[in-house]
Amino acid sequence: MVILLTSTLTSCVSPTYYQKFYKFNKTVSDGNLAEAEKMMKSEQAKMEKSRLRFLFWVNAGIVASMQGKFEESNTYFEKADLFIEDYQKNLLEESGALLLNPNLSTYQGEDHEKLMINYYKALNYYQMGQYDEAIVECKRMDLRLHQLSDKYKSENKFSEDAFIHTLMGIIYDGTGDYNNAFIAYRNALEIYEGEYAKLFKMQVPEQLKYDLVRTADLSGIYNERDKYKSKFDISYERPDPDQSNLVVIWNNGLGPVKDEWGINFTIQKYDNGWVAFVNDSYHMNFRFQVDSDTDLSSLTWVRVVFPKYVERPLYYTEATITADTQTKSLSLMEDVNAVSFKILEERMFWELSKSLMRVALKQAAAAQVSKDNEGLGSALSIIGSMTESADTRNWQTLPHSIYYTRLDVESGKDTQIEMDLTNVNGQVDKHGFKIKPRNGETIIFPVNTMATTYWYIRGYPVNQ
Repeated sequence: MVILLTSTLTSCVSPTYYQKFYKFNKTVSDGNLAEAEKMMKSEQAKMEKSRLRFLFWVNAGIVASMQGKFEESNTYFEKADLFIEDYQKNLLEESGALLLNPNLSTYQGEDHEKLMINYYKALNYYQMGQYDEAIVECKRMDLRLHQLSDKYKSENKFSEDAFIHTLMGIIYDGTGDYNNAFIAYRNALEIYEGEYAKLFKMQVPEQLKYDLVRTADLSGIYNERDKYKSKFDISYERPDPDQSNLVVIWNNGLGPVKDEWGINFTIQKYDNGWVAFVNDSYHMNFRFQVDSDTDLSSLTWVRVVFPKYVERPLYYTEATITADTQTKSLSLMEDVNAVSFKILEERMFWELSKSLMRVALKQAAAAQVSKDNEGLGSALSIIGSMTESADTRNWQTLPHSIYYTRLDVESGKDTQIEMDLTNVNGQVDKHGFKIKPRNGETIIFPVNTMATTYWYIRGYPVNQ
């Protein structure tokens, strides 16, 4: 029986979240949003009661938003938002997750995923002309980031988001509140030059420089206008008050997916119940004080698995927008991929600690049973090893990177906008759309490109 059980368990490896939902992910990656929506709605009743309900709501929200169904999109995002605020941990679930497998818990979202809910809600509200609500979402996004960052102790922790302030500035700007727009843009600049340069090696978006100068001028803060004109060495002329403009926000590619990786640790035992889990190759040393009832005497090493992000490389590497004779490149304002890696890195110590104790307790229990029944103890040890898997759940329809730029466009006239997308092979794909702004209106136009380069994650192609 033990041999049969061992053979059965070792013949199957738990699929990752990406693999389980590969068909949906492939449909989104291909841009077949109507089919993705159909797939989700067919499972809605079940998914909204499952441990994956957060992921269902945010995926449904993003698919609806990309189809222009902004009100429906915000209905889904609001459910995810309330879930975050109201979620009460189930002690039985959490105990099972801690002692058996982290996938037994209800998924609550990574910290940066919670922030992105507010991003999409803000864009949706702006598209619907609900500008005050859009500003509120930006403010909530900033407040939520500060609350989340309090959890981390690292000196290099992610605590300020330039992207949030840039977005807030764009929305204030679009409503004619130039003073608050300038303040938001200036806050963004400080973060890009500080934390973002240090953590993500990001440069200040080119468009932000011009937006800073313009809003300082329109706010009557002429010393700040002149300071930034000189700092960035740019020329500037005050725009016509009736001038309309187009802000293109480009959500490019797809963010990373989670896989798992394993590390072997040797166990060193000390007096007073202290044990250390050591891996010299990675310079890791975790110490715990073990309860006197927990017998680890028979354990010399354990293997544990952890979540890790795997990047889905960009297919489109740059883009330009043209209206009439004016052409501009889009500037990177948020590297969602890099932020994802940083957030996971900041909680990795806690992940490692939980996983080590979970594996050790499983093996200690098996060792205790072996004293009375060696065969059953061996079976429990094998089961403990084979049921150990990392939590590979994450929001996989998020963009890889977000860019923006601004163009002057003529009011009251149908204007053809051309967008040239350069792919990894140097080829240019052309796309176009028309806009007709009202007098002095700022149109925010999100563009979504989900294509990724063709490659594989544990045998599953990301895009074909």
